[in-house]
Amino acid sequence: MDGRSARKRQAIMDAATELFLANGYQGTSMDEIAALAEVSKQTVYKNFADKQQLFAEIVLGTAARADEFVRAIPGVLADAPDVEAGLRTLARRYLAAVMRPELLQLRRLVISEAGHFPDLARDYYKRAPDHVMATLAAQFGDLSEKGLLDLDDPDAAASHYAFLVLGHPLDRAMFLGAECGLTPTAMNKHADAAVGVFLAAYRPD
Repeated sequence: MDGRSARKRQAIMDAATELFLANGYQGTSMDEIAALAEVSKQTVYKNFADKQQLFAEIVLGTAARADEFVRAIPGVLADAPDVEAGLRTLARRYLAAVMRPELLQLRRLVISEAGHFPDLARDYYKRAPDHVMATLAAQFGDLSEKGLLDLDDPDAAASHYAFLVLGHPLDRAMFLGAECGLTPTAMNKHADAAVGVFLAAYRPD
């Protein structure tokens, strides 16, 4: 794909993302996407077979960004001066990554369309939340083998960590949006407190 074609394809995806997030999947037409992207409708269909394919590429493209966080997890924990500092840094980055407004909007959209596109919702879950959880479990298992955490079930520990870090803030943001009142300072404070509770359960004696 040459540079001009790539730019048009990106313009289509950017326009579609904006319209899907603003109006929902059902409330967005290919005509509107073409108009906002400033391309012909023929160009839209040249790049994407239909609206469903375009929607799927946007959703799974966003899910792929979770890989950046996943790749960072081992380094964050390994580079920290101690396990508590590493878990706090990781919690702050985890919360900041998930609480991005555009990601929250997309998450709402995927959930709202899960009945129409169950396979897409399942793929998004596997590539993003589930991938993060599996990586956390693997890292917690390693920390346990080194005697830095005391746990028998890495999967359960990862689930507890994720819920402590994300549970309340994510619920607030999903339901209240911009009105959730969670500033970066408040989220950092919550992340640190979550790690304190986690270590109360899993710190070695």
